[in-house]
Amino acid sequence: ESLRFAIREGGKTVGAGVVAKIIE
Repeated sequence: ESLRFAIREGGKTVGAGVVAKIIE
């Protein structure tokens, strides 16, 4: 789910998505 959200934004969420995935 995190990866998908990151791809949705494009570049800004990519970092947040990666961090969220690591936390989960």
